[in-house]
Amino acid sequence: MRLRYAPRSIVRMLSLCSVAIVTATAPPSFAAGQQSDIPAWLAAHLGQGDGQVARPVLQRARALYMRKVSEGKVSNPCYFAMDATRPNDPVDGGRFYIVCEATQTFRVVSSGHGSGRDLKGVANFGNGRMCAKNFGNAMDSNLTTGGSYMTEETKTTFKGYYRSSQTKNMAFLRSFLQFDGEGETANARQRAIGGHAAAKVAGICMKKDPQSPYANRDGYVPLGKLVEYAGGRSDGCTSWSASDANQIISMVKDNPTTLYIYPESADINAVAKTVAAGRSAAQAGLYWNDSCLKEIGAPKFWPKETLEPVIVQYKKDHPAPPARPIPICE
Repeated sequence: MRLRYAPRSIVRMLSLCSVAIVTATAPPSFAAGQQSDIPAWLAAHLGQGDGQVARPVLQRARALYMRKVSEGKVSNPCYFAMDATRPNDPVDGGRFYIVCEATQTFRVVSSGHGSGRDLKGVANFGNGRMCAKNFGNAMDSNLTTGGSYMTEETKTTFKGYYRSSQTKNMAFLRSFLQFDGEGETANARQRAIGGHAAAKVAGICMKKDPQSPYANRDGYVPLGKLVEYAGGRSDGCTSWSASDANQIISMVKDNPTTLYIYPESADINAVAKTVAAGRSAAQAGLYWNDSCLKEIGAPKFWPKETLEPVIVQYKKDHPAPPARPIPICE
């Protein structure tokens, strides 16, 4: 077994680990209002404005990171966090945070949330592009699940060719960073939840190219248009722009770290209950991004125990049509 040793800067932080973990595992109202050991340079980034991180999100992300360092599972000097209650706005603000305390660096980038699904006439747990209303951990739900994760292995796959110019086609290889979770996120691997670039090859036709290393048995390769959807939604994964994805994935290659995604089910249920009672989430000591809460009205968590049977039955009642053959390129 190869041992990893934590940098001294990480070891120094561990003396504060017990305080941070108490804060992170406390009820939402308590965690949102407590002071913490966040260093001054990092505390300067606290807030709910563009480029800032809400206190409970950062507190829990730090607590998770310190715990995994203390357990010997992480030696990476950086960790990640995501605030899925914020709007998905890649132009004016982000909600995915890269924190490297050893070098005192803090960066915010955009990231997509799970699209959810609308099972017509049965259950609607779909999400809009800007704000997420529905969250959950059911298989095939396409929903984001808040909680604790660790980054694991990366798999790179060929997704097709796209035209980079009038005469040249480029192969699009997309890397997928697998997440492993615990508690409500424990089925992340089963659900194929991870991080990847918000890009795909769409409008595919099959082009004859027997010399390509990606050609099928008949000598054809998929060819389409490269579509980037940094402002769009995912199937439950965390998606970034292509350039951000390259940087983030390279940071954890052979050196895993932690990712904390807010909100968890307890946060969602507490905010929903407060809103239903006609009270303000902020006044109740709860955190949710104001603009998104106004847009969605109230959030909802869909537990796998209740949602998965519904999805399974819907598939039985609505079988997918036979796959159509992909057309040959003209």
